[in-house]
Amino acid sequence: MIQHSLSLPTSALASASAAPSLPNETTCWQALQRRDRAYNGRFWFSVKTTGVYCLPSCAARPPLRRNVAFHASPEAAEAAGFRACKRCKPRDWRADLGLSAPVARACALFDATDTDQPPSLAEVARRVGLTAGALSKRFVAELGVNPRDWLVARKRQRFRKALRQGESVADALYGAGYGSPSRVYESSDKALGMTPATYAKGGAGARIDYTTVDSDYGRVLVATTYKGIAAVFLGDSDRGLEADLRRDFPAAEISRNDRALEGRVKAVLARLYGRKPSALDASDVPLDIVGTAFQWKVWKELTRIPAGQTRTYGEIARRIGRPEAARAVGRACATNQAAGVIPCHRAVASNGALNGYRWGVARKERLLAAERLADGRRRSSR
Repeated sequence: MIQHSLSLPTSALASASAAPSLPNETTCWQALQRRDRAYNGRFWFSVKTTGVYCLPSCAARPPLRRNVAFHASPEAAEAAGFRACKRCKPRDWRADLGLSAPVARACALFDATDTDQPPSLAEVARRVGLTAGALSKRFVAELGVNPRDWLVARKRQRFRKALRQGESVADALYGAGYGSPSRVYESSDKALGMTPATYAKGGAGARIDYTTVDSDYGRVLVATTYKGIAAVFLGDSDRGLEADLRRDFPAAEISRNDRALEGRVKAVLARLYGRKPSALDASDVPLDIVGTAFQWKVWKELTRIPAGQTRTYGEIARRIGRPEAARAVGRACATNQAAGVIPCHRAVASNGALNGYRWGVARKERLLAAERLADGRRRSSR
């Protein structure tokens, strides 16, 4: 079963809170060496010999490992005595991911006010120098949702965060801005995937099994719920992949279960090697992935791209009937939790460059090459 739910793009939340827990240091260092833009906002690094802190993608000369420390937020780096790099401007990382200044500022204004009475769209638009209509269009183009849906998603995220931090259900729901308990219970499947009381108990009933295997792309982690595949991650070490899984699913009961997932792993590897076409409704890879309606449109369109071929973000946006939303398409690709199964490696920049891949450009190149090779073999055998 494919789970549809509204989730908020991570980049739009950075103005209100610190980044999530740091990836492990090995993962951070490898991302820094690759200048991996997918890790912007997940950590910042400082260099003691220069006294500055930077984004992982900073184009400055690579530092020596012994001089580097990692931080969960710009504030943490500055508290340690470092100043922001003037080259990569680490405090403006949302712009690096594609958010324009007006949209980033609007998110901050919506998020910084009393949750029971958020400012009106007209008021926020006036403060960022746009009309309400123009701001709504920019939200749709850059985030894939309108301001109203953004606020709904943000409220749900505040509620989930409060429960994870140990607040009572009543305090969490009123603190998040829900007017009554009935509202959140009526929509608990969308907000949490379970009832609030269950979620508050650490996700009792939300069990995720996972395993890791070797592949031509490094280590592969496959994680499933009873409904289907919840994540397919690519990386260099089991430790880093497991840490990413626990960070992305902090309230779930997570257990390693190698034998039970053998069939799922074979199905995932078949897609990673291009032996089977990607398909969101395939019986051997049922998905339990949460995404917005817009994200699902993008992900389904990705599976329609022939194996080994690519389409630009703009082309994908036009094919789903949203020609103005190329940046939001890129963001939907970046939030994909199922590498290979949802083939975001087939999306490229307007100039055809293979950039912006969460798992690294080298893996993107190998995935496309494997698909072309498999397709060639199929054609020659006909």
